[in-house]
Amino acid sequence: MNKVKILGVGSSPRKNGNTDILLDSFLKGAASKGAETKKVLLRDYSIESCIGCESCRKDGNCTNFYDGMQLLYPEIEDCKGLILGSPTYNYNVTSAMKAFIDRLYPFYVFSEERPGPYSSKLADQGRKALVFSVCEQLKAEEMGFTLEALAMPLEALGYEIFDKFQATGCFSKGEVLNNDDIIKKAFSAGKEFAASIR
Repeated sequence: MNKVKILGVGSSPRKNGNTDILLDSFLKGAASKGAETKKVLLRDYSIESCIGCESCRKDGNCTNFYDGMQLLYPEIEDCKGLILGSPTYNYNVTSAMKAFIDRLYPFYVFSEERPGPYSSKLADQGRKALVFSVCEQLKAEEMGFTLEALAMPLEALGYEIFDKFQATGCFSKGEVLNNDDIIKKAFSAGKEFAASIR
């Protein structure tokens, strides 16, 4: 029986910060359920911002840039589970996560007319995603659009969103480690996430 494969993608520019720690907790939980996991930290990759050239509509792949995304496209295709995490920056995701999400455009299949119907190469395959964000403020509303900015593009690509996980009140580097409840919840969420993927 093939193992469930889960890719975790973190977009914090801060090494060993709260986003990194929570991503590790999700992946450890998933691994405890027998999933094969891999972690990607976007700060380790050079990813150009999408320039809207639309070459991927014709070529089926991004042929304008040969950067870190060319390494990540096969990883995304190979994993049924995807975990995306970003700290909240001005009520939204980090610029690295935004670039990553925008560069998922080659997975769409478009009709000729503009605007027109579209589909996804990743749809109808039982793919699921868990998204999470870390926020300095105590109120979840202070996350603004972060969780939606992570979840909505994945839903459009055919993923079922398993969870939108919030970690509020965390700012100082590694502060989330002082909150056993959040760490345990992240581990459990990762475990349940892996169990939900068939």
